[in-house]
Amino acid sequence: MKIAQELRPGNVVNMDNNLMLVTKAEFSKSGRNASVMKLKLKNLITGNGTEGVYRSDDKFEDVVLEHKEVQYSYTDGESYVFMDAEYNQYEITADYMEDALKYLKEEMPCEIVMHEGKPLSIELPIKLVREVTYTEPAARGDTSGKVMKTAKLETGHEISVPAFIEIGDKIEIDTRTDEYVSRAK
Repeated sequence: MKIAQELRPGNVVNMDNNLMLVTKAEFSKSGRNASVMKLKLKNLITGNGTEGVYRSDDKFEDVVLEHKEVQYSYTDGESYVFMDAEYNQYEITADYMEDALKYLKEEMPCEIVMHEGKPLSIELPIKLVREVTYTEPAARGDTSGKVMKTAKLETGHEISVPAFIEIGDKIEIDTRTDEYVSRAK
């Protein structure tokens, strides 16, 4: 059991026999009232989201999920298929993939999150390297150092990158924040 104040984004709790993923947790204490936690939750089975305010000492049943290393194989139109080292295949629909689709590439290693043998979602590596396929040329004379522009990656996703990045450059991206980290070597 965890109390509400201990919950962090990424924790999974059991609420009324539903697996709920904590996507946002914010502690709030006002002068007169008791401290509370504002939680944004997502049902891992149905995909529905909900928000709620809970007392900081409310108890939640913590759920332990299984993680298994897999490799992305292919998509059959409706599902994305992943394979582990023993050649077991796991199918996950796009609804449960969320932000992973932005970076997904064939033979990409990632982790599948399962509960009681049922695949729930995919966890990407924290940092990934992707190639820039299109970006505008840098504007001359702008040397402030914080100038950002949009770049399209090989997967079709667009992110903001510094002005010195050019087409063909490989860049490192933080998948948690969806931000440019550095130029890859």
